[in-house]
Amino acid sequence: MAQDKNKGAKKKPGFFKTLRDAFTIAKRTYKHLGWWLALAGLAGLGIGILLGFLTKSWIAWTVFGILLMLLLPMLLLTRAVRSASYAQLDGMPGATSAILDSLRGSWVKQTEPVRFNARHQDFVFRLIGRPGVVLVAEGPISRTRKLIDDERRAIRRVAPNAPVHAIFMGNGEGQVPLAKLERAIKKLKKEISAQEVSALSQRLDALGNKALNIPKGIDPTNIRANRRALRGQ
Repeated sequence: MAQDKNKGAKKKPGFFKTLRDAFTIAKRTYKHLGWWLALAGLAGLGIGILLGFLTKSWIAWTVFGILLMLLLPMLLLTRAVRSASYAQLDGMPGATSAILDSLRGSWVKQTEPVRFNARHQDFVFRLIGRPGVVLVAEGPISRTRKLIDDERRAIRRVAPNAPVHAIFMGNGEGQVPLAKLERAIKKLKKEISAQEVSALSQRLDALGNKALNIPKGIDPTNIRANRRALRGQ
């Protein structure tokens, strides 16, 4: 029985498979990524050789250069895959959920929308943390403001003293671009304790999902690979 369970369990992707997946994601946006990684590796090795030449400590600095040759491309790939993931998600319905899913820390995340405009595919997502309740609207402000106001009123009914923040995600005036959404959320001032976060989450669970016609398990753009990239996996 135990052996059957072990066989059925999903194996975590290996290191090299993870690298290959990351490279594939980034290369869709950055066509010359392979050259950039090669140049970064050569630059790291060159730094080590140059320092060895200047200090006459060839062995130590050559080893250092080899380590840099491996490290610099990895750092570049990490930044490239994250940037490429943002670029590929931008404009896709439900892209906000991928950013919220990748948030680290003690956030109570609800990656399915709490408000939803079926006709225009406008969304409002909710998460709870030390800043209080954070509502993230995806869609034009002119349409999503009403969704935000509806959700804010619902929150006030069960948690009248809870701080509520609204962020409008998008590329228009007064909106936060997708690539800067995580930073905007983390910049919010902490206003409640960790214990209050848990209590607030339980209260808001009583609201249920007030949006109409929300598909279960919404992932309209099938962005699982991009979510893994944003989490650094």
